[in-house]
Amino acid sequence: MHLKTLLCLLPLLLTSGTVAHAAQTPSQNQTPPQIINLWPDGSPTLKGAGEKELLSPVDPKPGQRINSIRNVHTPTIEVRFPPAEKATGTVIIVAPGGGHNQLVWGSEGTDIAQWLNSIGVTAVLLKYRLAQTPGYKYTVEGEALQDTQRAVRIIRARAAEWKVNPAKVGILGFSAGGALAALADIRFDRGKPDATDPVEKLSCRPDFVALVYPGWAPMDITAPKDAAPAFLTSAGLDDSFHAKQTVEFYNELFKVGVQADLHIYAHGGHGGAISERKGIPFGTWHLRLQDWLTDLGMLKQRE
Repeated sequence: MHLKTLLCLLPLLLTSGTVAHAAQTPSQNQTPPQIINLWPDGSPTLKGAGEKELLSPVDPKPGQRINSIRNVHTPTIEVRFPPAEKATGTVIIVAPGGGHNQLVWGSEGTDIAQWLNSIGVTAVLLKYRLAQTPGYKYTVEGEALQDTQRAVRIIRARAAEWKVNPAKVGILGFSAGGALAALADIRFDRGKPDATDPVEKLSCRPDFVALVYPGWAPMDITAPKDAAPAFLTSAGLDDSFHAKQTVEFYNELFKVGVQADLHIYAHGGHGGAISERKGIPFGTWHLRLQDWLTDLGMLKQRE
């Protein structure tokens, strides 16, 4: 079967991975959100798929905000679409933080998706496997990165169906999720031509990445010359660990001539995603990101 034929069949092949509709209520001009399994049932990468995720609150009611998720063994993406009249064709994978033992699903996930939808971006919430899951040997540079790369490929596979541009696929990572955005930016392939899975034939290189107060255990962050453009931000002295790593990643990109925006604020602490922070400058980092995305040609001019 030719690759072109396989790509035409992808929407049908992947529909079997849809496990639910998200609890978000769409507007009249908004496509209902979807939740997609990243890997087919029986995939050798999946372990512990029968185990239950641990949520906070423990037993949320339909539509209730989920603050955090632990014990992830069935990684998924939750696709949330902007209103049709605002859609830009840009799609951003949102990788929440949480120290690789939980996903901060509310403030660094669903809240971010709502903001991205408001500026015309299709938001894809990434539920990735966590390296600190008790009893399992998941790793950041193994399963978590594989989940991130797979999300990029699936978006490109379903770009026509979801009305997004396969050349405008980015990743926005917070804290531990910032490590995944960094790794995805520097460790990628342009597709695996010999793969039997048609999704794996597609590139997992993001077109841009954004790292917000990112942090990681020691790992090689050497950047190739064809790494994607990056937006980097962190608070400064009162979040020095993450500020230093943010600057280090910027320096790696700078050395090989990759475009990057760096914003280190005087103070603001760690975490908090998009919040006013009592009016300090760090409370408006997301507007700098919006301007940067506009400069890249990913968004319309901000009003």
